[in-house]
Amino acid sequence: MGWGSAGATFIDPVARALREAGASDELKEKTLTPMIAALQAEDWDTELDSLQLFLDDPAIVQAFAANGIEWPDD
Repeated sequence: MGWGSAGATFIDPVARALREAGASDELKEKTLTPMIAALQAEDWDTELDSLQLFLDDPAIVQAFAANGIEWPDD
């Protein structure tokens, strides 16, 4: 059974805070990439829900992609 609250509890608030603080793309990627990896190791199963919130931010999208999470091209 996966962990569905990881995005709302960890990734989403951190990603929002980084954006609101005007963090560089490099800082966003370096912060979020290992967080995403750690959550995946704990069986996070709602990655796409979180990714969808940040599709307009290439650095955040890249942090997800670095962990093999990409938005499906429909």
